[in-house]
Amino acid sequence: MPHPHRLIAVLLVLSLAPALLRADDDKTKPEPKPEAKVAEKAALAESTSSGSVDVGGQHILYNAVAGTITVGATDPQDSQLGMDGKPLPGSQLAMDEPKEPKDAPPTARMSYFAYFKKDAKPEDRPITFFYNGGPGSSTVWLHMGSLGPKHVVTDTDQHLPAAPYKLTDNPESLLDVSDLVFIDMPGTGFGRLLGKDPEKAFWGIDEDANAFARFIQRFITKFNRWNSPKFIFGESYGTTRSSVLVDILENTKSFDINGVILLSQIFNFTTDIDIPNANPGVDLPYVLALPTYAATAWYHKKLPQEAPALEPFLKDVEEFAMGPYQHALALGTDIGADEKQSVAEKLHQYTGIPTAYWLKANLRVNGGQFEKNLQDNENLTTGRLDTRFSGPSLNPLSEGAEYDPQSSAISSAYVSLFNDYVRKDLKYGEGQTYLPQALFGSAQWDFKHNNNPVSVNVANDLAEAMKTNPRLHVMVNGGYYDLATPFFAAQYEEKHLPIPQSLTKNIEFDWYESGHMVYVRDESLKQLHDRVAAFITRTDK
Repeated sequence: MPHPHRLIAVLLVLSLAPALLRADDDKTKPEPKPEAKVAEKAALAESTSSGSVDVGGQHILYNAVAGTITVGATDPQDSQLGMDGKPLPGSQLAMDEPKEPKDAPPTARMSYFAYFKKDAKPEDRPITFFYNGGPGSSTVWLHMGSLGPKHVVTDTDQHLPAAPYKLTDNPESLLDVSDLVFIDMPGTGFGRLLGKDPEKAFWGIDEDANAFARFIQRFITKFNRWNSPKFIFGESYGTTRSSVLVDILENTKSFDINGVILLSQIFNFTTDIDIPNANPGVDLPYVLALPTYAATAWYHKKLPQEAPALEPFLKDVEEFAMGPYQHALALGTDIGADEKQSVAEKLHQYTGIPTAYWLKANLRVNGGQFEKNLQDNENLTTGRLDTRFSGPSLNPLSEGAEYDPQSSAISSAYVSLFNDYVRKDLKYGEGQTYLPQALFGSAQWDFKHNNNPVSVNVANDLAEAMKTNPRLHVMVNGGYYDLATPFFAAQYEEKHLPIPQSLTKNIEFDWYESGHMVYVRDESLKQLHDRVAAFITRTDK
């Protein structure tokens, strides 16, 4: 599915120009047609509707609000914008307003979909902000698959049939304990980038996190939620965003977050298992991906000797990965033939990949190679975002996987059902195009963070937020079958946060027999709801 966690591996870079994202009003062009003006007016409006959902024996009535909020590219600029996104009268922005909108300071109109339980007091009602990853993805996946009031039915490891797809009320909606806000990142969803060079102003680690911080500030002002318990929920690259965002909120914006909920985490990009061979000498990605390789082989029955239960088996694999395997990799060219042979044989026992292949690969098999070779005898490629999925190999002779069967299996259902639901039920988006992905074109994501020349690692941001707010709680969720952001890598990152030992009690780990999007499996979705609901209930004071 098109919401991978990092640009370098799987982001769909579209050839359309970034100018398509702008709402330029070029005076040299013909006057816009009346329908174009109507569409623009609709984009700035909001729509309120109502609905109900049954969760855990509760019949919950809710109001749904769909709309956009415009944020500035800097704090001073943002402070001069009204809630309508226009310069405040008498502000410097208003006085300096250019003749052409395309020459104005950059702004981002960000779309959102909020669900509020009826007749609930704001100060007694938690509010949770959700966002997906990419970078470059809208939040259609979390909105329609996880804890919202509706759910796309995908409880399978097979490619779904084509439309009509099935959308149901979600019995695992988090509305039983929290109001919900699903936010699309700048340049996706119904939002648009405006002004001069907006891509540079919003498409980067720090720029993006600051835009979300400004959005949250504006949202809680608009809906009078300053005294509500607040949670942020990020998936995939959204976890990278969460680490930076919570530090901004805590230490720049001066308001505390009750809890950070992370799903399919990646903080340290040097642990990327997609192309670790591009960074020779850094062998940690192979070590941290091994338990996911083993879980996948167990699921597809590729182990030479079957293990009766997954989790005890994975504990053995983790000990081997952090012990003999890590030692063998650390030796480099000094490893002896006997040790290399012994480790390769053990890797075969844990992954099903032949010993000879491990030896040929110098004990280092990256994610794409594993996905291509695990089921190669059946000419099948294993999924990446969810390794339970399989699909025909595009090229039987290729070295690595050339596509992700899980992404191909479910993406159409999510995009199709959202576009139907948002217009029919939420009464929003008529005459507008919803962008599931940012149209990057010639613009690229800026991976510089705090001008740090080292590869991206945002662990310090979360650590700083936890140290300056010792009451901040963190919940880490991940799937055993996620090869995009392996669960063992997330655990390793959290256990190496630069925080005092006393703060480790504020972090909890929850793993699921699912993949990157743990909620595509019904049993895992129920577990996710129950665990997140318990986390919010424990930490909403």
